[in-house]
Amino acid sequence: MLNLILLEDEAVLRQELAEFLGDCGYRVTAVADMAAFHACYAPALHRIAVIDLGLPDGEGMLLVRALREQGRPIGIVVFTARGTTRDKVNGLSGGADYYLPKSADLDELAATLGALVRRLGESAAAVSVAPVTAWVLELGPRRLLPPGGEAIALSQQDVTVLHVLMAEPEHIVSRQQIVQSMDEDFLSYDQRRLDTQISRLRRKVEQACGMTLPINTARNAGYRFYADAQVCL
Repeated sequence: MLNLILLEDEAVLRQELAEFLGDCGYRVTAVADMAAFHACYAPALHRIAVIDLGLPDGEGMLLVRALREQGRPIGIVVFTARGTTRDKVNGLSGGADYYLPKSADLDELAATLGALVRRLGESAAAVSVAPVTAWVLELGPRRLLPPGGEAIALSQQDVTVLHVLMAEPEHIVSRQQIVQSMDEDFLSYDQRRLDTQISRLRRKVEQACGMTLPINTARNAGYRFYADAQVCL
């Protein structure tokens, strides 16, 4: 399964595109702005980028040019509301492999990505199966992607607990910090509930993918996520 990163600031369209591309056979990391793109983009993981241009925190073409300047092999499709000939020429000249207006049918987007994958050839296939070591928490879709595994659906409370732990990997996060992240009063909160929550999360992950969730207990202190971690919108 080829890994693709999608940058689209409009929430409804982002969700629609992520679901469509997932159905097309891609493992999709969907982000809403350039800051999230830089936080989630992993050159060794993502072989294709689908990028909108009009973003709340910058200009998408600057990102396209920056990716090209890095010299890494990545396929780039611009998918934008800017559909004039001049816009398309500028996009292709600036480093995009393909330039599609948002008025295009989604089947055209899928066909374009298929053509891009064929152009990328064996190197794309190699990257798609390369070992991945990071655990990825996607906040919007509420799911956890274990290294090399399929996405695991999470409850909102699961996401809240994992978010506070994965935001500081390799650091002990206090029980108080975790409880407060759930909008609970630490003084009146039954600590056994937190232990049960962590145990349930561990069990859910092991049952879903056969892997051990990398969270260990710091006695009388808190918990620690002890593996590489990324948190995405």
